[in-house]
Parts: sequence; structure tokens; C-alpha cells
Amino acid sequence: MIILKDILYKVAIEVVKGSTEMTIGKIEFDSRKVLENDVFVAIRGTVSNGHDFIEKAINSGATVVVCDTLPEIIVTGVTYIQVKDTNAALAFLAANYYGNPSQNLKLVGITGTNGKTTIASLLFQLFKKAGYKVGLLSTVKIMVDDTEYKATHTTPDSLTINYYLAEMNAVGVEYCFMEVSSHGIHQKRAEGLHFAGGVFTNLSHDHLDYHPTFAEYRDVKKSFFDHLPKTAFALTNIDDKNGLVMLQNTYAKKLTYALKSYADYKAQILENQLSGLLLKINENEVWVRLIGTFNAYNLLAIFGTAVELGLDKLEVLRLLSELESVSGRFQFIVSNQKITAIVDYAHTPDALENVLSTINDIRSNNEKLITVVGCGGDRDKAKRPIMANIATSMSNQVIITSDNPRTEDPIDIIADMEKGVEPQNHKKTLSIVDRKQAIKTACQLAGPNDIILIAGKGHETYQEIQGVRHDFDDMKIVKELLEQLNK
Repeated sequence: MIILKDILYKVAIEVVKGSTEMTIGKIEFDSRKVLENDVFVAIRGTVSNGHDFIEKAINSGATVVVCDTLPEIIVTGVTYIQVKDTNAALAFLAANYYGNPSQNLKLVGITGTNGKTTIASLLFQLFKKAGYKVGLLSTVKIMVDDTEYKATHTTPDSLTINYYLAEMNAVGVEYCFMEVSSHGIHQKRAEGLHFAGGVFTNLSHDHLDYHPTFAEYRDVKKSFFDHLPKTAFALTNIDDKNGLVMLQNTYAKKLTYALKSYADYKAQILENQLSGLLLKINENEVWVRLIGTFNAYNLLAIFGTAVELGLDKLEVLRLLSELESVSGRFQFIVSNQKITAIVDYAHTPDALENVLSTINDIRSNNEKLITVVGCGGDRDKAKRPIMANIATSMSNQVIITSDNPRTEDPIDIIADMEKGVEPQNHKKTLSIVDRKQAIKTACQLAGPNDIILIAGKGHETYQEIQGVRHDFDDMKIVKELLEQLNK
């Protein structure tokens, strides 16, 4: 039995109309899910405003309404709690409702444009190998130790986060690694959580459909570190020009990692091959199965995080050597015809350039590099020509195609991308709307020892067209097509 007043701790209340001594059911911000005695939190979303559904929630049985503006009609028997920010209120309500589960484990948040999923997922993998019970909240999946759940957002809503953290408490999870997106920070989904540490990866062009300026995007990321407690650590990539900005106002222990600069955690790439990397991390050499400079940064962040959480440095190095790549992050197969196909989630200009640079560093000039790339619909349009320019400048052949067009016409998206193709690169560029046909064409163009990069969707197993999700898995499709060519 939960009493309303017991879940109001830290909620910035402006007005209360009604009793806070009542017993409540559950907390909801979706009026369609409200049942008898529930608390309804009216959230102002990007598509709809929860305040428009207060009456519906009450008719469905809600006895508590949390809102930033009181409705004109006050219903007798319903408690109204007016707050300044319903997103923040929801976060604290959720944490209190589930018994503040983040305080019972060591929670580390990873934020930045690229690398969040890889770092969070590999930290989960490393701590599991070290013998701990571990949790993961990521774009790819949610893990409560050995139990896997489907992920729907990079950073879930506050109720979902605290629900799974409570599940982790129930099975004795000691560490949890969580991706923290700019959307999640801006919408206060991480408020009310107790973090043991925060990691900053890098910052580049992304989500400018949501954030009006790059400066706001940067400052939203920074605000995550501003709110870390003194007991936490803040680990930042100082090779990124925004790395030190993240540490400016944090109360946490300030730590740095880098490949090019002096830092607390420093690495040097000694060898970079398709089979892996030989790294020198703080004077110790280690061979790892991951590939590319971007993964050297990821592994350095993982090393620093593990050490700051108390693991032995040499043991961490040993575990790094055992880590396997994350689904959809530079995953590759080699066909019987010696064609290498790489699937990567690269969906920003910076990520695409990193992946292509890695491939070009590894290969000789005797193989063709064929890149299949598209851009998502209903998202940042400014990056479309930039990504096409990068792909065509760094590949021997490029096929521009659909990603997740969502509600946009894919032909329009492709046209936006084509604007970034320089005249000298037109001859090596094809545009094929159907993504499967684009991948098939890449396979047909490839010869022995050639490399195909399929960028943009990575781990996703669907393609969203006009609001409908269709089964689509880049890795599964390219495997099948290469096998067919071998027959």
C-alpha cells in the first residue's frame, strides 16, 4: 500500500488541492493506461499535451493529477498537484514509487553523440565476465543480469527506468550501465537517479531536428555532468573540443581520457587490423578484437570506468581482450568469395566518417570499398548532404538508399542527400530507393577482397515506412545475398 505523500519527496510542488493522505494505485503519463486510484502526470510532449487528457484520465479512475497548469474545472475527490515541470516531477515520483532503486547499485551514465551503446554494452559484458550481477539500459536492449528485455528508446521514460532498476535490485544487481541521450536529459528522464559516474564520449552533428542549436545540444549534455554528486566520477574525452566543457561545473571527481592529449587514461594504437587492435593503455599493451580508432576511444572509456569502479587494472586489461563487438557496431562477415560485408549503425556524419576512415586505414588500395547509406525521415535534414559527401569522398562506389523514411517520401530524402555529392563523384554514385535492392546491387558489384559497408541501421531489425515497421535486418539480408551469389 502506497500513500501519495510518501512519493512526493523532492517534487517541486507549487499548489496542492486535495488530500495527500490517500492510497494510490500506480503512476501513469498515458491517459489510456489509467485505472482506478492511479496518479496521472500531464506531460507536455512534442506531439501531444497531457493536460488535454486530464478529464479522460479522471473518467478512467485517476484520483491524483499532477500538472503544471490547474484545469478550470476541479473535480471533488481528486487531488491536484501543480508543479513547475511535470517531466521532473514524473522522474522523482517514479524514483520514490519504486523505492529509489538507483541508490542500491552503482549506476553509470554514458552520454555523447557516438559510442554510447558500445561503451554501455561492453561495460555490461566486462563486468559479467568479472563475475558480477549487472544491469544494462541501452538502445539495443535492456538487461536485468541474465534476463533480456526489448528496448524502445535510447533513454527510456522515468517510470520504465525505475521499474527495471527495481527489478535489478530484486535480483542483486551491483552495477548498471545506462545510455543517457540528449532527449532523455532534456526531458528530465534521468532526474531523481543516483549516479556513481558519468562518461562523455564526443559531440558532433546530431539531433538538430530536436535541439534548435548545436550550443543547446552541447549544454544539455553538459547539464548531466552539472548534476552529478560529489561522490561520483566524471570521465571525459578531452580529444573532443567539448570534452573539458563537460567538466566545467561538475561536483564529481574530474577525470580524462585521450589518444592525442595528456590524460588520466591514455592509449596509443600500435596496430590496427581487421582482426583487431593492439593498444598501449597507460604503459600496458593489450590486444582486443574490436577495430578502429573510434573503438580505441570506447575501450579507453571502458578501462577508465572499470578502474574508477574499483576493478584491478591488470584484470580489466585481461577482460578487455575478451570483449566481443556489439550488435550492429562494425559487425562484419567474410563470404566464400572473400567479400567482406560490414554493418554499422553510423547514422551521423561523424560516425560515418569514423567508420570509413577505419576501413580505409586497414585496407590496401587493391580492394573496392562500396558503401550503402541512407538517412532517416522526419529527422535532421541538414546532415543529409553532408553524409552523402563523406560517403562519396571516401568510397570507390556509393549507393544512396532508404534508411527509415518514416512519414517522408524516400525519394525526397535521397534528393536531399544527392545535393552533397561533388561533380567528380557523380559517376561512382547510384541511387536505389529499395534498401534490399541497394544491398543486392552492392553484392553484385563486389569482387573478391572487396569491402561492402552498410551504414545507418546497425542493430535495427526493422524498416519504418509511413508509420509501419517492416522486418528488415541488414546483417541477415547481406548474409543471404552473399550466400546466393556463391551458389
